[in-house]
Parts: sequence; structure tokens; C-alpha cells
Amino acid sequence: MNKPETSGTSAQPGETPPQDLNEIRRAIQKKYTEVSLSAAGKFQYPTGKEGASGQGYDHAVIEGALSNLLESFCGVGNPFSLGEIKPGEAVLDFGCGVGFDLYVASRLVGESGRVCGIDLTEDMAKKAGENLTQAGIANFEIKHVHSETIPYDDNSFDVVISNGVINLSPCKQECFKEIYRVLKPGGRFQFADVMLEKELPPAMSGSVEAWSQ
Repeated sequence: MNKPETSGTSAQPGETPPQDLNEIRRAIQKKYTEVSLSAAGKFQYPTGKEGASGQGYDHAVIEGALSNLLESFCGVGNPFSLGEIKPGEAVLDFGCGVGFDLYVASRLVGESGRVCGIDLTEDMAKKAGENLTQAGIANFEIKHVHSETIPYDDNSFDVVISNGVINLSPCKQECFKEIYRVLKPGGRFQFADVMLEKELPPAMSGSVEAWSQ
């Protein structure tokens, strides 16, 4: 993360000024507070149950999930397709949304494992906890965060997953540093995300709302 600066100072070259970081985070939180109710119509790609099916999630898992876990799903890929998650492992979801990927992970790690999620949007984190409780999952923990800093000790997790979240952050290097820090030696990072293939028009690149798309 950028170091705090006093009012009136400017950011170093390549850094996002603190005031802009706060504006970006507020825009993301506003958008995803709405998404916590439903992702329908808020993205230019399939979401919800249709989106999960299209990303290749196990059909039986999708059918067995509560509707509350799927109605806000807006993942851009399937992190579980990138490697096996084993019983007894500890998994962190970086940007857990309302908990669908945590639900999937909990079925893989079993009662001997644990799943943890963090999210920048308070309503997302709150709903994830409610959804997992309603699904009968006990071995989970959800934390609302205010920045890219992960509130867990070094070497805490066997696997970190993420689905369409790191692209939202203007501090991507800090995201990767934190993820590396909390992974155990030999741990795996399995994530799906979007990439910018060409420069955005000036009006869009200068818009804080563009960060939440």
C-alpha cells in the first residue's frame, strides 16, 4: 500500500494519490453493495447460476447451492479448474463476494480443513457469512477489510483463490505481496481475472467508476 501522506503532499511517481485510492474504493463499495443483492444486469457477461455453469463449475455443486449463494455470483473464471484442493487444507478467498467460491472450497477441504474470506464491501462480507451459515458450513471465517492488507499471519494458507477481484485494485503489487506472505511454503495461488488489452479512452481511464466495472 502507499504510505499515508499529509494533506497537500503529492504522490510519488507511479503511485495513486491517497485521495484517489479512497474514491476508487468508495466507487467499488457502492457498486458491489448493489451486487450483494443481485448481479443481474450489472455486468456485460453472464452472472449468477448461468455464469457459474458457463465457467465450468461442477454441475452437482451448482444445483446443490442455495440460490442466495449464486444470485450475486459475478466471477470471470473458475479458480478450481487450475489445481486440486485437498481435504484438510486451509483456503483463503481474496475478495469472497457473497460466498459461492467459499462454498465450493468448503466441500473440497471437508470438515478437517478451513475456508476464510475477505472482502472490501461490508455488505458482501456480511452476506457471505449468512449464506455459509445457512448452507450448514461451520469451518469458515469472513473478514471485512479496508485495503489490500490481508488480516492473517504469514504462512497461514495452503491455497489462495480469487475470482475477478485483483483487477479492481489500483494497488495490484501490494495484492500479490500480501497473497505471497500468507501462503505457506509451497502454497498455491489459483485465480481468474480480466486484463486490459488496449488503452482506455481518456474519459474512461480517468473515471473512478471505471474501476468497479
